[in-house]
Order: sequence, then C-alpha cells, then structure tokens
Amino acid sequence: MKPRQTKSKLKIIPLGGLGEVGKNMTVFEYENDIIVVDCGLAFPGNEMLGIDLVIPDITYLTKNLDKIRAFIITHGHEDHIGGLPYILRDINVPIYATQLTIALIENKLSEHGLLDTTNRIVVSGGETIKFGNSFKVEFINSNHSISDAVMLSIWTPVGTLIHTGDFKIDYTPIQGKPLNLHRLAEIGKKGVLVLLSDSTNSERAGYTQSEKTVGDTFSEVFNKYKDKRIMVATFASNVDRVQQIINAAAETNRKVTVMGRSMVNVVKIASELGYLDIPKNILIEVNDLKRYTDDKIVIIMTGSQGEPMAALSRMSKSEHRQVEIKPGDIVVLSSTPIPGNEKTVSNVINDLARKGAIVVKDDTHVSGHAAQEELKLVQALTQPKFFIPVHGEYKHLQKHAEIATMMGIEKSNIVVASIGDVVEVDKASCKITNSVPSGQILVDGLGVGDVGNIVLRDRKHLSQDGLLIAVMTLDECGTVVAGPDIISRGFVYVREAENLMDQAKMVVRKALDKCEKQNVTDWVLIKTTVRDDLRDFVWQKTKRSPMVLPIIMEI
Repeated sequence: MKPRQTKSKLKIIPLGGLGEVGKNMTVFEYENDIIVVDCGLAFPGNEMLGIDLVIPDITYLTKNLDKIRAFIITHGHEDHIGGLPYILRDINVPIYATQLTIALIENKLSEHGLLDTTNRIVVSGGETIKFGNSFKVEFINSNHSISDAVMLSIWTPVGTLIHTGDFKIDYTPIQGKPLNLHRLAEIGKKGVLVLLSDSTNSERAGYTQSEKTVGDTFSEVFNKYKDKRIMVATFASNVDRVQQIINAAAETNRKVTVMGRSMVNVVKIASELGYLDIPKNILIEVNDLKRYTDDKIVIIMTGSQGEPMAALSRMSKSEHRQVEIKPGDIVVLSSTPIPGNEKTVSNVINDLARKGAIVVKDDTHVSGHAAQEELKLVQALTQPKFFIPVHGEYKHLQKHAEIATMMGIEKSNIVVASIGDVVEVDKASCKITNSVPSGQILVDGLGVGDVGNIVLRDRKHLSQDGLLIAVMTLDECGTVVAGPDIISRGFVYVREAENLMDQAKMVVRKALDKCEKQNVTDWVLIKTTVRDDLRDFVWQKTKRSPMVLPIIMEI
C-alpha cells in the first residue's frame, strides 16, 4: 500500500522502554490519530522505599484523549502489559492483542474490577486492522520467551514502519510457528521507512539459542538426580519453559505441583487455551506432596529473581507454610538475574546452600531476545531507511545503533532517542524535534501518582535517621499547659537515652518560652521554632538528623 501524498509528519513518542529496562510504551501519532504500542510497568529500585511498581507518565496521552484509537500489545510480559490496569482508569480505549496475551491481560483487569468496562479484541498473526484514518497495523508471528508474541508492520501516510517488540529468531519454538521472516522480507522489498527494533541483547555476539536446548538440560538434571526432590524456579510468564519442565517430569514418571500465585494463574490460563500440553493426572495439589516420595515430585515455582515474597525466597528462609527445604533437594534456577537483582538472587542461593540444597543454574536458561546476528538479519530483510533502537538501557541502544551502521544505514538516519522525545518522520527525514512530559509514575498500594520525589525523600530520611516527635499542650494565648513530651521512633531507644530525652525536653521548653516572651501565638511559627531548635540540638549531640515533628494540642 503506497503512502498518500501528505505534508504532515508522523510523530513517534517513546514514553517508556528507552534508556531503561521495563515500562515499555511507544506512541505513534499522525494528525488526529494516535495508537499506543504496549503499556508496561517496571519494578522499583532499592531507593524507591515502599513502592510496588512504576508505570509511564501518560500526561501527554491524557491531554490527547480524543485522538487515541487503541492500545496494541506485542506480548504478555509485565513490562508490556503491567501498566494497563492503572492507565485504563484514565484512558479507556480498546486493547488489541493475540489470544494468550489478551487472556493474561483479562486476568489483571479482573483483579482490578475493569473487565466489564474494557473492550478487548483478539487478533491473529497475519491479520491487518485499520485504526482511524492514519494507521493500518499488520500483526506478524514472532518468537520470544512467551507464546503468541508478534511484530507489527504499521502503515502510515508517510510510509511503513516495523516495530519488532521483544523478539528472537527461534527456528524450533516449543509452541507456535517460527518468526515469519518471509513476511518481513516481503515488506522490506516494498519499502520500510523506519525500523524500531529490540536492543536488549545488542551487546551479545552470535545467535540466541533455541528454547528447546533448555529441554535437554532439564532431561539431564532429572535423570542425574533420580532419587531427589526437584524444584524449578522460573518466570511465571515463560510458558514454553514450564512446558519443558512438565515434559521432563512426565519422562521420569514424576508428579508436578505449581506454586506461587502468578505461576498458578498463568499455568491455568495457558492450559485452558491450549498453550500448555499437560498429561492427564500429572498435576497435584501442594497439599498432596506428602503422599509421594521425593523421587516422584517436581515443584514449579516463582522466585527465580530472589523476590522476597516469592515461593522460593520464603522456602529459603523457612517461611513457607507448606514446603520446607531439606538437605539433598535439587533447586534449579531457570533464569538469568535481571540487572540489579544479582545480590538478592545470590542471597537466596546462599540460604538454600545453608539448608543443604543443591542449586543448579548452568545451561538452564536461554534468553528471549535476539543477539547481534539476529538483529542484523532483521535489518537485512527489512532494509529500513531510518532506524530507531528501542527497549534497553542507553548502552544497548548505542550498540544497536553501531550494528545498524555496520549494516549500511547512514549515521544521520539513526535516531537514539530518550523517553519523552518527539521523533518526527516524513519520507526525507527522521529527527528529534521536541519533547513531551515523561518519566515515571509511582504506584504504592492502590495509590497511583500520589507518591512523588518529596514523599520518597521523606521515606528515605525516616529509614536512615528515624523520627522525633515533640508533643505540647497550649492554651489559646500560647501559654504552655502541659508537656513538652518527646517520642522517639527509629532514632534512639528512649529507656537507654533518658538523659538525651530530658535535655531535648528542656530545648523545646526554652523554644516555647522564647515564643511566649516575644508574644508569638501563630502555631506555624511556634512549630518552626521548636523544630529548628530541637533539630540543631540533636545534631550537636548525636550528629544525626531525625525527622522532627512538633505537635501542638490546644485546650
């Protein structure tokens, strides 16, 4: 389909997933139409105290609600679907995705009470759908570490774009068909204006191994430890990995139990839809484990990233109600630590070793992302005029840009963007022209966006130095009637610091006397004086700075 004659430019606006790992979201805008590809979340860093998860800043989208035609989702991982339950509250537009992806999304929407109010449309590889007057999107079968992943061919009035989503080239996938390279080549011959390609593994040379190679490792482990209880921790969303664990269990005549809320949900959904082939009578409930000897048991669980509340972490600390790690247990970690999780994973391994478990982690995982030679192949097939690396930290984007240069794309035609950048594209140019509000919205419990940098700063302050509360009772003239009393939380143990607490009371009393002599009756000024004087005193005595909170009660 040829681009129509137009003077307007296409806008590509990444709101997440560039210069970072997670919360993938990319906006495509042409005149009065917007489509949004993916809507993911990221998990909080150690500095985000008490935060549950992080989603993209959607200020730009909320200001352009009338233009948004759909969310188009490439696959069912958290960093591509996890933001939907929170963002749909403000932007309730139809969601288009493949069968398994929609099922995983529906599970989330059901938990948040949004299932009945959200329009979900199941699409298939090879299908093309029109969005508004400006976009036609073809869904192309792809491979990743979850079934039903797709690439997108996006027709626009200025030309055709390819968005790869997360992908690798697997010629022998466990479920579904190999990536449709033939279709990519056909589109490439007709002309691709812009390629947006996954950069996660751009620093890794060669090819990513097929998922089937992990199955061979499982068979070896299961046969090597025939008389041991075997536990395998992996990502809940890696349905193909779960299938291979079940296959190895069936081959060695073992029963399988599934543990961890997310793992149970995914296995249930995938089996109901036919993405998991589970032999009859192989699955057992966790309460039935005691009926079988160790050599007849396999436990599939969450916790491969050392998540504190996941099944494996709780077992390693003897906090799991149903399963206790014992000497000789075989624990297979079937994943690679996500950057930043290395320490927590190491801690879990150490705890397991102390209990006498044997931890197996070599050759038990392959990546779901394309390595350099696969990235080159996609570029060779699509032959784009312009290139935008996506999905990854800045070093990954930069390396992918270097690969594109090696493949013959001119440096001036490569755009390494950041979230919030507005990349404007027409037939002759592709460049950053502006920016929109971007960043991260912090989710704490049911609160979305009600925790910001100031709240995080206060939490950090409290976690480091604690809290000191000064309570006093004043009459309407500002005269002290009772107190002051000093309450410490996380600062010092009062019973062992009575002298310091008595001195602190004197400091507060003097501050109140000073206010009374100066006829200061404004409570704000009184609180400020107490806070400043008490803070200075504590710093001089302890070289610590607890949060000081004056409380005035009136009679």
